[in-house]
Amino acid sequence: MSLIVQKYGGTSVGNAERIKNVAARVARWHRDGHQIVVVVSAMSGVTDGLLKLAREVAPEPAEREIDMLLSTGEQTTIALTAMALHAAGVPAVSLTGAQAGIVTDGLHTKAKIANITPKKVRQHLDAGAVVIVAGFQGQNEEGSITTLGRGGSDLTAIALAAALKADLCQIYTDVDGVYTADPRLVPNARKIDVLSYDEMLEMAALGSKVMQARSVEFAKKFNVPFEVRSSFSEIGSNVPGTLIKEEMKSMEQVVVRGVSLEKNQAKVTVSGVPDQPGVAAKLFTALAEGHVNIDVIVQNVSNQGATDITFTLHKDDLPKARKVAEPLVAALGAKNFTAQEGISKLSIVGIGMRSHSGVAASLFRALSGAGVNVQMISTSEIKISVVIDEAGGPAAAQAVHDAFELGAVK
Repeated sequence: MSLIVQKYGGTSVGNAERIKNVAARVARWHRDGHQIVVVVSAMSGVTDGLLKLAREVAPEPAEREIDMLLSTGEQTTIALTAMALHAAGVPAVSLTGAQAGIVTDGLHTKAKIANITPKKVRQHLDAGAVVIVAGFQGQNEEGSITTLGRGGSDLTAIALAAALKADLCQIYTDVDGVYTADPRLVPNARKIDVLSYDEMLEMAALGSKVMQARSVEFAKKFNVPFEVRSSFSEIGSNVPGTLIKEEMKSMEQVVVRGVSLEKNQAKVTVSGVPDQPGVAAKLFTALAEGHVNIDVIVQNVSNQGATDITFTLHKDDLPKARKVAEPLVAALGAKNFTAQEGISKLSIVGIGMRSHSGVAASLFRALSGAGVNVQMISTSEIKISVVIDEAGGPAAAQAVHDAFELGAVK
């Protein structure tokens, strides 16, 4: 008998029929003798609907109350899933994140898991029940409900698998694995059989919507292998998905594993900044205190004692960045603050890049051939990212995908 943690995303539980389909899939595993913990997201569209409703009531709702509101989406799904399992003759019990023993820090809307004590989960498993846990949420030390940010149900599943020492963790979604690129943008994208934690982490952080980056980080830290699978495959079929696990030597044979395109980015430039120690520290400290997540940063070469600092961020964070940084322009002795939307970040990822030369040259040749202008460049050991106009993103992704022959059958 194995202990299996399964996570089902919002599309997988998007309506009553799909919830019954999830219940039938879970019932199959349970009848095979496995102990099952199911983590579910809110039904697709529910979280966005709740956020819209909140902003109709108050333009800037308190984050504590946002968490209280959004947590109801997952709580609806766990109750409905438990009901569907009861109807199928399977004992099941639903638990909120707090009831499952998930304790977080005090940061609302983007909380981090501090610890998990899954005592109630184990009790119900030992009694023979399927345990259905609300993803995306926990409780801080003051007893307030907190949420883990977009994609937080992935983190809930991985963290529970680690705490319970589960034999298997399966992430069920509306795709049958991780692809070399978004198939909606690149039609000849292929499903990848195996990825390392680092590759999946980069792809998640760079716009791949299959997994939340923090959940992959957690899986790597606690060595929790997991598989991304489709919740729409035939029940009882064993169609493999993509396995994410620790790095193996053979993985380095593939130079580039995938191409990611992250849309909805914005670019901010603070120009005429005095080229003095401590100026950048003041700027980015203020942004950090304003909870603005910064991505790519470029500082130009100093000219007559002044320089320009440019950085990118998600466009949803632009109002917060503007609120923090614009008043700082004069205080820093800078000249101007400008912001631009309508940009994307295209990235290539692969641990094989560590040991192969010429990767950057191939990337820039492909972009040049597609007529794509590069605005900013960022690199790491296994990744190269470029900031480009959003309009040229799909064509750039296809060109780069073809240049590295990622669509070819291996």
